[in-house]
Amino acid sequence: MSSGGVEDDIPQGERKTVTDFCYLLDKSKQLFNGLRDLPQYGQKQWQSYFGRTFDVYTKLWKFQQQHRQVLDNRYGLKRWQIGEIASKIGQLYYHYYLRTSETSYLNEAFSFYSAIRQRSYYSQVNKEDRYAPIMFLERPELVVKKLRYYARFIVVCLLLNKMDVVKDLVKELSDEIEDYTHRFNTEDQVEWNLVLQEVAAFIEADPVMVLNDDNTIVITSNRLAETGAPLLEQGMIVGQLSLADALIIGNCNNQVKFSELTVDMFRMLQALEREPMNLASQMNKPGMQESADKPTRRENPHKYLLYKPTFSQLYTFLAASFKELPANSVLLIYLSATGVFPTGRSDSEGPYDFGGVLTNSNRDIINGDAIHKRNQSHKEMHCLHPGDLYPFTRKPLFIIVDSSNSVAYKNFTNLFGQPLVCLLSPTAYPKALQDQSQRGSLFTLFLNNPLMAFLFVSGLSSMRRGLWEKCQEYLRKINRDIAQLLTHSRSIDQAFLQFFGDEFLRLLLTRFIFCSATMRMHKIFRETRNYPETYPQLPRDETVENPHLQKHILELASILDVRNVFLENTIEDY
Repeated sequence: MSSGGVEDDIPQGERKTVTDFCYLLDKSKQLFNGLRDLPQYGQKQWQSYFGRTFDVYTKLWKFQQQHRQVLDNRYGLKRWQIGEIASKIGQLYYHYYLRTSETSYLNEAFSFYSAIRQRSYYSQVNKEDRYAPIMFLERPELVVKKLRYYARFIVVCLLLNKMDVVKDLVKELSDEIEDYTHRFNTEDQVEWNLVLQEVAAFIEADPVMVLNDDNTIVITSNRLAETGAPLLEQGMIVGQLSLADALIIGNCNNQVKFSELTVDMFRMLQALEREPMNLASQMNKPGMQESADKPTRRENPHKYLLYKPTFSQLYTFLAASFKELPANSVLLIYLSATGVFPTGRSDSEGPYDFGGVLTNSNRDIINGDAIHKRNQSHKEMHCLHPGDLYPFTRKPLFIIVDSSNSVAYKNFTNLFGQPLVCLLSPTAYPKALQDQSQRGSLFTLFLNNPLMAFLFVSGLSSMRRGLWEKCQEYLRKINRDIAQLLTHSRSIDQAFLQFFGDEFLRLLLTRFIFCSATMRMHKIFRETRNYPETYPQLPRDETVENPHLQKHILELASILDVRNVFLENTIEDY
C-alpha cells in the first residue's frame, strides 16, 4: 500500500478491501503453515483443521477475483502472488488426496496447477522488480517457488497418468532450472538437476510401450475400473470383509523414485484405487459432501505411503491403522524392501530367526556406532521380522512382501484365528531379468499391470494398441476363471475366500495366481526361488498348476506369438 499523504486519498471502501485481503492472506498462511504440525497418522484429528484452512482459502480466492482491480491499484497485487494462492489450494487438494485416498481430489489439484500454467502466473518472477534493489536478494526465492510448483504439478500429473503433460512440464522445468542456475550463483543446482533425472527415470520405468498406429504412446491406467475385478458369480461363497486401510512401504536400495515415491510404491497405490471422478465444483470443500451422495463402492481404502521409514515410524503408523480399523475390515501391509537375512545359526525356528525386510537406520545410531558393528548373536534391530507383525494379526491382515527375503514371512503362525494371508515375491529372478530391478520389481508389476509383466517376461518391449486391448480382454477371462478355481476349490484355506469378497483383494489374488502360474510355466524360471509363495499355502494342483489355467496362459502366449518361451507339458516337468 502507498504511504504518506497518498494513503489518505484512498477511499474508505478500497482501504477496507485491502485490509480484508491482508487479513485473509495472513490467516491463510498461518493455517497452511499449521498443517505441518498435524499428526501424519490418524484419520480424524486433522479433518476440522483442514476444513478451516479450505474455508479461508476459498474466501481468499474468491475475494481476489472479485476485487482484483482494487488490489492491483492499491495493494500492488502481482501475478505470482495470485499463483501462490492457487498453488497453495492445489497443495491442499493434493494433501487431502493423501489423507483420504479419494482420487477425485487429484483432479482438483490438477485444475488449479493447470490454471497457474495456462494463465502464466509465474511468468514474471524472473523479472520481478528488476530495478528495485530491495527485492534483488528475494528474486531467487521467487524463482524457487516456481520450481517447486513445477515439481508438485509433475507429481499430480504422474498420479493421474497424464504423461504427455508430464513430458511438457519436465522440458519447461529443465529450461527454468537452466535459467535459474545461470542467473543466480546458487548451491542447489545439483539438487534440482537430480529432480530432473529422477522424474525422467520414473517416466521410463515401464518396460513395455503400447503404441497407436501413428507410433504415439498409449497411456494406460492401472487403477480399478468398472470391469477390473472379476465379478462374484451366484453361488460363490466368500467373506464379507472389505479393505479399509493399507500401509505401502518402500525401502529398496537404488530403486527409481520421485518425491519419496518409489516405482513399486507408485504401482501398488494405483492397484488400490479406483479411477478418479471429477468433483461437482472446483472450489467444493473436501468433506462437505454427504456420504449418502457417494455410492459406497466408490470408496478407496485409506493409505499411508511410507518411504524408507525407521522401525519406530513404521510401527507407529501400523498401530494407528490397527487402532482405527473398522469392524469387518482388512488392514493391508505392502512391503517393498531390501531383505535382511539371519546373521548366524539358531537352534530355534521362531518368528525372529528368519530375518525379514530392512527398515531405515540412517537416523538411529547406537552409542555412536553404526548398527552393523553390533554383536552378530543379536537379532537385527532395524529389520521388520515376521514376529513384529504378530500383534496385528488380532484383526484381518493381508500382507504382500516384495523382497529378496520374502520367504521369511512364510513362517507365520496364526495365533488369533483371524483371516491372515501373505503373498510373497520370488526371492531371486533369472539373470536375464535382474538388470531391470532399478525400474521396479517384476512381482509388483504383475500385481499392478499383469499384461505388461507378461509381455516383459516374454521378451516383448512394444505392442500395438489393438493387440493390447485384445489381450486385456482375454486376461479378464483368465481372471474370471481363476476366481472360479479359487471359490470351487475343496482344499483351499478359508482365509483366501474370506478376503475374496473385496474387489481390490480379489483382483490382487487373481493376479498373484496368474503371476505364479506364468513363472512356473516359463522356460527360464526353473529354480524354486524364482516362484512366488503364499502363507497359507495354496493347493497348487487346483490353482497355480491347474491344467485349465495353464492352457489359458499358452493361449495368451499364442495370441502374442511367444508360445516358444513357455513349457508345453508343464505338470510333467515338476
